[in-house]
Amino acid sequence: MGSMLCHCGGSQNKYKRLDAKLEKKMIEFKRSSSGNTNFKSIDSIIMRFPQFKESLKNIRVVFERYDEDCNGAIDREELKKCLEELQLHFTNEEVEDLFHSCDIDDSQGIQYNEFIVLLCLIYLLTKSSSTPHITSKMGSPELKKTFDTIVEAFLFLDKNGNGKLNKNDMIKALNETYPWERSPSHVTTTRFREMDWDRNGNVSFREFLFALVNWLGFDSDEEI
Repeated sequence: MGSMLCHCGGSQNKYKRLDAKLEKKMIEFKRSSSGNTNFKSIDSIIMRFPQFKESLKNIRVVFERYDEDCNGAIDREELKKCLEELQLHFTNEEVEDLFHSCDIDDSQGIQYNEFIVLLCLIYLLTKSSSTPHITSKMGSPELKKTFDTIVEAFLFLDKNGNGKLNKNDMIKALNETYPWERSPSHVTTTRFREMDWDRNGNVSFREFLFALVNWLGFDSDEEI
């Protein structure tokens, strides 16, 4: 699905620090949710795709605002200015982690599809802090609801509650969708590989976001 490619096979270490933070956040959210969810199957997630895409389109305006040189990508300095203007306080190390983790094609710039992932990750990382929600700073309250729903979708798929997805999680989720017909193994394998960017057998929330953005049809240079 989509045209986004991953060039992360030999550079897994650059994601570890951020993915560990995301994993911890997801475990916390899973515990606090007490198993409550609006999702009952993978189909119920897929049915939300049009709603997700319509809401995430609003990020285009923010992206263009901070892509000051209009080259289709946000560089490090533009990202720092973006975070500063949104009153988000990250250390230089945290900014580098975000930049490297979202620059999935190693182009040294955050493109539009990568920026969508970046903002969702920032929202998640600051969700329980005293920092104002990034969505309120962007003037887009509906985006908060979308980000929360995407987090809820991931938690639904995370059957063992360890903050990441594995192939067994996908099998369980697909078989819940079709209880009278076990999902073909090639379908499960294909869907899982679309999410497992670094091919380590686990899917972090960051990888899940990249797969979702790809499934929704957002390309790096897509015109809205």
